[in-house]
Amino acid sequence: MSSTNIMQAALVHFARDGYEGASLKNIADDCGIKKPSIYAHFASKGDLFMQVLKGVFQRQEDKISRYFEAHASDPLEETLRGLLVERQREYHEDQEAKFLLRMSFFPPHALHDEVMGLLYPFLDQQEDYLASLFAAGCPVKGHIIQHPRQAALAYITLLDGIDVEILYGGEARSARRLEQAWPVYWAGVTSQE
Repeated sequence: MSSTNIMQAALVHFARDGYEGASLKNIADDCGIKKPSIYAHFASKGDLFMQVLKGVFQRQEDKISRYFEAHASDPLEETLRGLLVERQREYHEDQEAKFLLRMSFFPPHALHDEVMGLLYPFLDQQEDYLASLFAAGCPVKGHIIQHPRQAALAYITLLDGIDVEILYGGEARSARRLEQAWPVYWAGVTSQE
């Protein structure tokens, strides 16, 4: 049994049950090994969790980069709104997205500082990327966003609000919130004043 297989099983348990609810015994059972065998690969449950989290952050960064590359020639508004819609869909279909969202809002108490040590650089990188994207302008309409850094921060704030609704309100409520909030956001960041 490889550490990769153990991390894949652990991801499912952490995403579904949270850190505290996930059982190393159940993870080991899913892998067809005994619980002590996990310790041949990971020093502790916390170590396993952090290794899973690091891998998820890296894959999510790559996924976001690929998304923007694939939509580079699309209208900027469509691309940005599409990412939010994609986030809603992924939460219900992808264990990694569910895990990342849950752990970003509900990090394990015992690992809070370590999780935040990964989360804040991830968010800062996304903010920097969005600010540079906004500053570069839209392929069709040019520089339509007057304050790129503010627009990036507002987008991340909107994303956080949608994420909270995904967690607490469900699919229909988060879709409704995005539908109502998006026109206000877009009108605000593209305002000429």
